[in-house]
Amino acid sequence: MASIDSFKARQTIQAGAKTYTIYAIPQAEKNGLPDASRLPFSMKVLLENLLRYEDDRSVKKADIEAVVGWLENRGKTEVEIAFRPSRVLMQDFTGVPAVVDLAAMRDAMVALGGDPQKINPLVPVDLVIDHSVIVDEFGTPKALADNVALEYERNGERYTFLKWGQSAFDNFSVVPPGTGICHQVNLEYLSQTVWTKPFEGHEVAYPDSLVGTDSHTTMVNGLAVLGWGVGGIEAEAAMLGQPLSMLIPEVVGFKLSGKLPEGTTATDLVLTVTQMLRKKGVVGKFVEFYGPGLDDMSVADRATISNMAPEYGATCGFFPVDQKTIDFLKVTGRADDRIALVEAYAKAQGMWRDAQTPDPVFTDTLELDMGDVRPSLAGPKRPQDRVLLDGAKPGFAQSMETEFKKAADIAKRYPVEGANFDIGHGDVVIAAITSCTNTSNPSVMIGAGLLARNAVAKGLRSKPWVKTSLAPGSQVVAEYLDKAGLQSSLDALGFNLVGFGCTTCIGNSGPLPAAISKSINDNDVVAAAVLSGNRNFEGRVNPDVRANYLASPPLVVAYALAGSMQIDITTEPLGTGSDGKPVYLKDIWPSTAEVQEFIEANITSTLFKSRYADVFGGDQNWKDVEVTEAETFAWNGGSTYVQNPPYFVGMEKTPKPVEDVVNARILGLFLDSITTDHISPAGNIRAASPAGAYLQEHQVRVQDFNQYGTRRGNHEVMMRGTFANIRIKNQMVRDEAGNVVEGGYTLYQPSGERMFIYDAAMRYEQEGTPLVVFAGKEYGTGSSRDWAAKGTKLLGVRAVIAESFERIHRSNLVGMGVVPLVFQGDASWASLGLKGDETVTIEGLAGELKPRQTLTAKITSADGSVKEVPLTCRIDTLDELEYFRNGGILPYVLRQLAA
Repeated sequence: MASIDSFKARQTIQAGAKTYTIYAIPQAEKNGLPDASRLPFSMKVLLENLLRYEDDRSVKKADIEAVVGWLENRGKTEVEIAFRPSRVLMQDFTGVPAVVDLAAMRDAMVALGGDPQKINPLVPVDLVIDHSVIVDEFGTPKALADNVALEYERNGERYTFLKWGQSAFDNFSVVPPGTGICHQVNLEYLSQTVWTKPFEGHEVAYPDSLVGTDSHTTMVNGLAVLGWGVGGIEAEAAMLGQPLSMLIPEVVGFKLSGKLPEGTTATDLVLTVTQMLRKKGVVGKFVEFYGPGLDDMSVADRATISNMAPEYGATCGFFPVDQKTIDFLKVTGRADDRIALVEAYAKAQGMWRDAQTPDPVFTDTLELDMGDVRPSLAGPKRPQDRVLLDGAKPGFAQSMETEFKKAADIAKRYPVEGANFDIGHGDVVIAAITSCTNTSNPSVMIGAGLLARNAVAKGLRSKPWVKTSLAPGSQVVAEYLDKAGLQSSLDALGFNLVGFGCTTCIGNSGPLPAAISKSINDNDVVAAAVLSGNRNFEGRVNPDVRANYLASPPLVVAYALAGSMQIDITTEPLGTGSDGKPVYLKDIWPSTAEVQEFIEANITSTLFKSRYADVFGGDQNWKDVEVTEAETFAWNGGSTYVQNPPYFVGMEKTPKPVEDVVNARILGLFLDSITTDHISPAGNIRAASPAGAYLQEHQVRVQDFNQYGTRRGNHEVMMRGTFANIRIKNQMVRDEAGNVVEGGYTLYQPSGERMFIYDAAMRYEQEGTPLVVFAGKEYGTGSSRDWAAKGTKLLGVRAVIAESFERIHRSNLVGMGVVPLVFQGDASWASLGLKGDETVTIEGLAGELKPRQTLTAKITSADGSVKEVPLTCRIDTLDELEYFRNGGILPYVLRQLAA
């Protein structure tokens, strides 16, 4: 907390029966921060953070003045500030490696002669185990129990490790498997909107804020909690008390007016907003929603929009505190004194929004009348590729021509062994109600249940080739669907509960039935998935499915009934009813009024209080996990899930000077929009891959491989899976016809031999040859994945040279000691004519490096000719420079603590 109070912001407020100390922006405005009240609400959260932590070291008076100076420059002037979030949120995929790193730091601290107990989270950390359940069983009443049993069988080692962490570390809590998705548990239970902490005899109140190791941490912006996704690397730094270095952002205001028309959902709204903001270009910016449209918009609808911030590219999608925030806190069972504090605090701080609130100042604005929103999907490959529902059929036909080059085969059908049906292109083989985006929203979940009820009443059934699943984001959803009498109708269509967690959206869709999978692969069928998720990148949902569409939960059910993207469900029947007549979507679509009626009748605070009463206790499976309590972890050398990583091997108390990159080889040449899914190991582990070979060498059967996400605590598996995505295209690697070969291959130089990227990297390492990677625009889009940076580092890559970077991945590379560089002007590796057999020397790293300095790359072709290329070093801040000089953020923090 602030040891200096330059603007005399400290004051007390009364809320209920209690008195709290706050750092009041209106007070600071009177004492030297003119017009601070005109700032966007999201910027006020940053301003309060700096007022509270002013210490003349990490936060100076000038930093605070710079936030108010934003009113003049609107974020166009680059100013670095240090932000300290109130807490950290993790899910198990990204949380396990973070806890592994903490455990490794305890060992390293012992090696440096220090006290391992110094390694503890210094802010509250919640880890929600939600990413490990897989949809193996589906469409039966026992699917949930069977999937949970398989989850524990596969993940015993990881769960033992996490339970050890729960007992070993202070300030660290674990929400056990089967509770829900981290973002929904965060929204419904963990978040408080206003946080409190005792300090020097006072109870200090301040805005709830967080960073999370999942990019959809932004979902809680819908509850006026400022938070965003960071890599595990940054999250670990925040856990260990390091301020997050950030540039004061531009803030784009998104004005909402009007109301959604009948027949549309919050999902249709969010897909429209996502497309508009992607087109606008908001990467690295804050987005803040305002306008009269917020007056009647529920927190659930807001959270749906905020959740998709990574898909529209923004750092956050923020909604301010208003009466709807208070209503949500009440219905979800928050404590009365906390609700009173949220209202009193927001009003005292000028952070309360109502119909009379003047619009804040923004960098730029755009506007949507929600009355113009129409039913939509997004696909077949990207969340921003919105198609109107009535355009989905022609859109798929166009994709068959342009994306998949199979227009001539569009009408062909193929037999399925042992089945009484055939399959064809565009057949929906997965229909999944899943993911945090929509399962947190009662309006679309009740809507799906009512549509299922109406369909069953008409005698409709899901098509037999559709793998149906329902994976709610919290147990509350299952409870209200059951209470409303709607789960039985969903069951009748095959939408039985399969688990509480993040399933299909992250590739945990489980295998398709063997005969269907075989027919798809034998006949190169372009099969489709329709899911209520937020991600639909190619190769992500299921290895057998190439066309993936995001849709609202009711539309997921509708497409399960129709069974094909080649049906226009707005005009063609979904099927034939029990009376022999065609049934259309309009015949079974529930009205907005009926949905609202069901919400009011079935969703109560009692429901939330009972479901979250023992949230950290877990079920019997969790209680049965045995652990030995100790301050350092007893590593098992034979474990294929959890290993002590090599980041601190041979580390000394002071870092060695950074050297230039000399005569590096090129590991990959990539085009635009390479996602962290392409770079980082994700999804299934193939037997014929370096990671598959490693597991088999360690006596793991192929059926027990699990998938990459569950093995993030083992660097040996993860580095072998880096750049190993089946759909990644390294432009260096071509077949005899000159076409780019898909998959994780490179050409080892100078021989030009084709091999797996991992194998080539290890051979280069033995020779002492450094590596670089070249890429196009928006390198590293998608989820924040620390392994996209960790794997890059462990493969021996010193620098990534791209046309532009996604915010989180750039930061993660620096956090691992890999330098991100961008071409200047319109230059690119393609315009330079690079083929991949060149050597690269980067000069200027060894000198007095400054943030965003221009460096020179000398690129030598095989014929000996040399090109000198100017590059901007995207180490953006002085803090990042310190991390880079130390070889990464973890060695930096460890040296600080050891000193």
